[in-house]
Amino acid sequence: MKRWAIWASACFYGLFMQAPAQAQRPAAPRDLPTAAAGPALGDPMPERALAFPGGITGLADIIFSTVNGYRPLRLDLYHKPGAGRRPLVIYVHGGGWVGGHTRQAGAISDFPAALARLAAEGFVVASLEYRLAGEAPHPAQLQDVRAAIRFLKANAGRYGIDSKRIGIWGGSAGGHLAALAATSCGDATLDPPARPGQPAPPAGDTCVQAAAIWYGVFDFKPLLARQAQPGAPAAENQLLRCTPASCDPARVANASPAHYFSRQSPPFLLIHGINDRTVPVDQSRLAEAGLQANGVPVKAIYIPGVDHSFISADAATTHAATMQAVNATFDFFHTSLGDRK
Repeated sequence: MKRWAIWASACFYGLFMQAPAQAQRPAAPRDLPTAAAGPALGDPMPERALAFPGGITGLADIIFSTVNGYRPLRLDLYHKPGAGRRPLVIYVHGGGWVGGHTRQAGAISDFPAALARLAAEGFVVASLEYRLAGEAPHPAQLQDVRAAIRFLKANAGRYGIDSKRIGIWGGSAGGHLAALAATSCGDATLDPPARPGQPAPPAGDTCVQAAAIWYGVFDFKPLLARQAQPGAPAAENQLLRCTPASCDPARVANASPAHYFSRQSPPFLLIHGINDRTVPVDQSRLAEAGLQANGVPVKAIYIPGVDHSFISADAATTHAATMQAVNATFDFFHTSLGDRK
């Protein structure tokens, strides 16, 4: 009986435990397609498309910029195929210029769904990467935002974008970059310089028609000054590659959106938590005053009882503040860029 049991067990494993498959050498020589001239560049993998409510398609990880010596930069795009030309909203993520992600924003648990919701209201929406401060100092991050704007304008027909109606939105470090892109678009000195043997500097207008900034940085001078206080954040040191004692005032101004305020600046929406301990609310207050002094339409919302990222000690207050900001931002883009569903 025991020998029968062993035999039966061996038969069972023979049926269900097949031998590993062997590699098969083809009979004919292999033949693969090659480029007509020079190396084959680009990414031949198909775009990863995701379906969202409202007929929205999300296209993940579209490469929009390749700078020699750095990783390719990618963006996610949300649109409704076949819906005609729609206004574009570009989101720039936060993270202290040293972290963050295109699919994260404050306390919103599913940010891609939030961006798809905005797209369903009649927009094309893009969320982009940029080189972090550990990879390159200012103005590399701004150059990457500008590269995304140029890429999306160049591909407006492909993605259904109305290139004359573009808004930009960002939070924290992303708010700084969004504001800098919105206010400095006519300053070519912030683009990469021409170098022998390198591709020509990028060309094309990068101006936008609206900017929504959540708890953003507008002037680095007071941020650098506060570093005399123990425990003050110092992420700006890595971005600017200097310390408060060594920062050239011209470099500080060059990186500050407030330096570029003018009558040509687009309409702004500013939203900031009054209790913000990371980016003081005074940053938005000085931006509000500076934009008003230049005759720029600006609306400011200061939310009591919340810290950076609209975070509060209790979940209900965090949710209420976040939804107040989301609704005000979506409504602002409808008003500034025009409704088209």
